[in-house]
Amino acid sequence: METPYPTPITPAQTRIGWIGVGVMGASMATHLISAGYTLTIYARNPSKALPLQSLGAFLADSPRDVATRSDVIFTMVGHPSDVRSIVLGPNGILSGLNPGGAIVDTTSSHPALAREIFNAARGRDCWAIDAPVSGGDIGARDGKLAIFAGGDHGVVEWLRPLFDCMGKVTYMGKAGSGQSCKIANQILVGSNLLGLSEGMVFAERAGLDVRQFVDAVRAGAAGSMVMELFGERMIGKDFRPGGFAEYMVKDLGMGVDVVEGVEDEKVVVLPGAAQCKQLFSGMVANGDGHLGGQGLISVIQRINGVGS
Repeated sequence: METPYPTPITPAQTRIGWIGVGVMGASMATHLISAGYTLTIYARNPSKALPLQSLGAFLADSPRDVATRSDVIFTMVGHPSDVRSIVLGPNGILSGLNPGGAIVDTTSSHPALAREIFNAARGRDCWAIDAPVSGGDIGARDGKLAIFAGGDHGVVEWLRPLFDCMGKVTYMGKAGSGQSCKIANQILVGSNLLGLSEGMVFAERAGLDVRQFVDAVRAGAAGSMVMELFGERMIGKDFRPGGFAEYMVKDLGMGVDVVEGVEDEKVVVLPGAAQCKQLFSGMVANGDGHLGGQGLISVIQRINGVGS
């Protein structure tokens, strides 16, 4: 049964689509299946969809095919170019979504693209919400993501039963506001990862036990969620990705890169974020772009001749 906005969302009636089944997307989609929702999914690499198929998800042939079978479609892909293709392309979501249906983009993408998608969706009597997330693979696994939503407030509230399966949603404002919040979030996360990396390298060179150092400072002002999520991984050189380091380059770039056509009053000078972007770019240059962001410590170690 179709239940487009504003018909209340329920597991028995609302059809959910999901595009993007990587580390984050697969966990998020699993929570919806566990809550009783029926999912139709699309993956460019169908083998990645097998775990969700084993839980009952149906694999579609294209984003358009997902759209024709869904009332609400979530996307969690890599780059703004992927979002544009999947949503606005000739065989994309909007080409098949029924009136009243909603697109929820959880990708970290550009605010301007979010606004473009919102306007295109409204032109087809559909809805679009930009709802990027923070919390990494652990937050996705545990259903404790921070979700930043932009778009129509009523639609965000309508979607709350779905967001609640994955974490805590905060309404940030008009279309694009969720993405702007995520960029600011990434500036904070990147700065925290850099500080933690430098603190650990300094501690090691000073002859301290790094694990003892982290345990000593975590309860003080230096403690942070970044330390809790990534500190032990960094000590153990566990750089498996929740999100790729190359995505940090993308996200920070959306905050610090000045592009032609941007009004002067909207240009923000962020020297710390710019330096942080360069260091993450160093990871990419070293061939480590597909490691997790906690791998930033490897760049600081290389600069200082520490570790291997």
